[in-house]
Amino acid sequence: MPLPKVAFIGTGGTMASLGRGPLDIYDYGAAGNVMHADQILAKWPETALVADVIPVRYRNVASTAIAFADWKALAALCQQLVADHPDLAGIVIGHGTATLEETAYFLNLTVKVPVPVVVVGAQRPSSSISSDAGINLVNAIRTAASPEARGMGVLVVLNDEIQSAREVTKTSTSRMQTFRSADFGVLGHADGDAVVFYRQPMRRRAPDTEFDVSNLDAMPRVDIAYGYAGGDGVAVRAFMAAGAKGIVSAGFAPGGTSPAETEALHEAHKAGVIVMQCTRAGSGRVPPTTRLTQSGLLLADNLTPQKARLLLSLALTVTSDPAEITRIFRTY
Repeated sequence: MPLPKVAFIGTGGTMASLGRGPLDIYDYGAAGNVMHADQILAKWPETALVADVIPVRYRNVASTAIAFADWKALAALCQQLVADHPDLAGIVIGHGTATLEETAYFLNLTVKVPVPVVVVGAQRPSSSISSDAGINLVNAIRTAASPEARGMGVLVVLNDEIQSAREVTKTSTSRMQTFRSADFGVLGHADGDAVVFYRQPMRRRAPDTEFDVSNLDAMPRVDIAYGYAGGDGVAVRAFMAAGAKGIVSAGFAPGGTSPAETEALHEAHKAGVIVMQCTRAGSGRVPPTTRLTQSGLLLADNLTPQKARLLLSLALTVTSDPAEITRIFRTY
């Protein structure tokens, strides 16, 4: 029986990096040796045991430098691969872990392909002792090829765990179990004998979404104002002056800000800026308190600030109506 066909897009990151030796697990970026997709597959030939993998060179870029232009290009590349390979079972995107969750969530809101898309990274470079790059890549390929992965939206696979793009976030700088879904846990596991799922995401997800970025040159500006004790609102006013169409307030849990920042956020709302309240806690919903609802601030549900920023920016491409934006945040 032929192996399933899976495309592997390489964008760089730790998985693609080769350090100065097997114990170089932190400063490997200084070596400047980054592999492309085909070179990564050659480094980890075990990938050929689980699928017929098509290497796709994108460009090697630090994930700290990835933004809208790359997200748009990756979404288009996924669609082109499906058009070019009608028998394609799935797509894997290798990515640096710093912004992996943002790329995954953006694609979860915009990519239009029927096959599974899995974003994968590594905590240790491919040259290091006990690197997780090889096993993570093998498991991502197996997951992308799994029929059960269809309809799950964009997935993230590291550390044998399958996570939803909407729910997962990086929680530790260096630990192997860094990617967690704090509120709901994993969707399933890529075990040695099988890829197994135990639940599915409930929110609307790729490919059935209302957002189309194919004709956009840029996204509406949305900034994040991080709440802290004694915050004076200067950042909020600076974002307004810079032309922000939306501001995400990463406030205290469960959704508060300092008096001065609250005043600045109200100024932004009155000036027509969409203000979305979430928390810096990393978990849990923002409840519809009287203070928030009477102020005109919208609620980010349980999204992290960085994901609320993405969804608000995409929402602003289709509407500026606060009621519609609220619907969108309850839908995705």
